[in-house]
Amino acid sequence: MRNQFGKIAIGCVLAVAGMASAAYPQAPAPAAPHGSVVVASPTYTSIPMEITVNRSAAEVWKRIGKYCDVSEWLQIPAGCKITSGTDGEFGAVRTVGAEVLVGRTELSYTYAQTPKEGTPYNLYHGTLEARPVTPTTSKIVYTLFFDNSMLPDDAARAADKERRRARFMQALQNMKTLVEGGRLKLRWRCVRVPQRPYPLRPFAEPRNDEPVPMFGSGVLAKAQPKPWPGAFPPGAFEGGRHE
Repeated sequence: MRNQFGKIAIGCVLAVAGMASAAYPQAPAPAAPHGSVVVASPTYTSIPMEITVNRSAAEVWKRIGKYCDVSEWLQIPAGCKITSGTDGEFGAVRTVGAEVLVGRTELSYTYAQTPKEGTPYNLYHGTLEARPVTPTTSKIVYTLFFDNSMLPDDAARAADKERRRARFMQALQNMKTLVEGGRLKLRWRCVRVPQRPYPLRPFAEPRNDEPVPMFGSGVLAKAQPKPWPGAFPPGAFEGGRHE
């Protein structure tokens, strides 16, 4: 009799539990991402670089150590802005690489690039440091750290490291130039000049008393009675380069 009542009690408990489960269903599991960012067998590597500067570490850091100074010494045409957080503080995010400031000291900072959905995450980090050598000299030390297992073979990994090294060694040279009071050379680039409202005849000499454009001024003036001895080179008004 006791066993029979026990079975009935257990049955009631199970029935009540079933009703509760039906009345309050569990939240559905979150949907799986389109692609995993986890790398099964990472091969971590680092690229340490440095350059000696004839300035104290404090002077170096004052000139090139702000988080968005990167756009100057890495010569990024689009510039750099802080999109989240406070410049120079933990968690600050800059537009360059959407990089997050994850570590800092008085004369250094470390940044990281965040995972992107569907793309294997290479854990890319960079550390920039001004390291004292003497009271009047220092080193700028730049170290990159990342996983290069996504590349197909050792040759591709070696080429990738050399490409990164060359780019950031140039950045170190740019920092040295800036800190020591120099100026960076602008990269050559084509510049398009707005279309003139009047036609140009580069190879024709103007007739007397005909209004002609003065080179570079955009001002119309009457031609001199003496014809021009030469002609504009092809494309003189179409674009140019500057350094």
